[in-house]
Order: sequence, then structure tokens, then C-alpha cells
Amino acid sequence: MWVLFWLGVLGLGTWVFADLLGLRDNPNGAVTGTLEGGIAEVRLRANPQGHYLADGLVNGREATMMVDTGATTVAIPGAWADRLGLGRGPSVTVRTANGEAEAWLTRIDELQLGSMVFRDVRANIVPGLDGAILLGMSALSSVEFSQRDGELVLRQQR
Repeated sequence: MWVLFWLGVLGLGTWVFADLLGLRDNPNGAVTGTLEGGIAEVRLRANPQGHYLADGLVNGREATMMVDTGATTVAIPGAWADRLGLGRGPSVTVRTANGEAEAWLTRIDELQLGSMVFRDVRANIVPGLDGAILLGMSALSSVEFSQRDGELVLRQQR
């Protein structure tokens, strides 16, 4: 009986600890944002590494994204592309922080982050990329940014 009790405590502790680590890496979860006077606004808190992650939608399906203003296009890890059912177009060579990589062109019909909606977004599927979808400038070119005290404010005119 004691063995079952301690297995239950260990299992519950593992579940809680894993959930807390997830919140630390992505402190924003699913953001809602606001829409006032034709302007959509989303506020994101930085994670301990200084990155801005949030959950959003890609073609109506949930996905975790990281704001990356240094990326020319939206970069989608191969595993995310498979989960989201994105088709691979022509192959291209892309330059990443880790050097050159092979990628495939694709298009996202609709990408949503809180109240912000981006349509017909150019993207690259990068098989060797791990982690979140990198939300690059092919989506964010119409967005105004301001950053202060670990918070990033995104504003999009609609």
C-alpha cells in the first residue's frame, strides 16, 4: 500500500514540476490581446532566457511561437509542419544562426497571435530546427514593437 502511495506522490510531483517548467519557458500561454479603434495589441512577458513565446494558431491549429524580429520569414520546425499539415514547396537554402540549412517554402493561410491575424504568410519549413515556430518579419512587417521591463508590446493596424 505504501508503495502505491509513494508512486502516486512521485507521479503527481512529476506532473506539477513539468507544468511549472512549461510555464517558465512560455510564461504567456495562449494570449488574448485587445482590439480597440482598429488596432490589435498583444503584450508578452519574456521568459528567463529573454525570449518572447506565446501560443497562437496556425491555420486554426494550436502552435507555440517565438517572436524573432531577426528572422526574415516565419520559420517552422519540420515536426511542427507535419503536425500542422503544411505542404512543402520548392527547396531553398536558408541562413540561420547555425549556418546554412535546407528548407522548403510554404504558405500559411492564417496565423493568429491573440487579437492579431496575419493572412497568406510566407514561411520556410526547416527540418533541423527544434522548438517553437519562429515568428519572423514575413508576418510581423505590419507590426509596431515596444519593449520595456521584460514586456514586449505588439501593435497591428487592421
